[in-house]
This record gives sequence, C-alpha cells and structure tokens, in this order.
Amino acid sequence: MYNSFGDLLARDPVCGMIVDESKTQFKLDYNGKTYYFCSAVCMEKFKLNPKKYVK
Repeated sequence: MYNSFGDLLARDPVCGMIVDESKTQFKLDYNGKTYYFCSAVCMEKFKLNPKKYVK
C-alpha cells in the first residue's frame, strides 16, 4: 500500500493504524515477516502475544 507521495505504508497489526514503513522506528521481525507499529505500546503488545495479531 502506498500513499499519494509514493511512501510504502503498512497497517499496525495491533491497533490497525496506517504506518509509514520508512518513518516508524517501531518494527519487529516475526516468522520471516517485518511488522510495523505506530508506537512502542503496540509493539510491546504484539511481542507479548504475536499469535493474537498474526493471521
């Protein structure tokens, strides 16, 4: 997914917020895939129970 400026976007798997992959400092690799988060809080929730958020 891209915005109108061509930036690559991702959906935070915890809260659903759209995140710019190149600008967020909150990212985590899990099972060979990189997940992007809007905040440290969402990233920590994911770390505690990633299976809850991965489909």
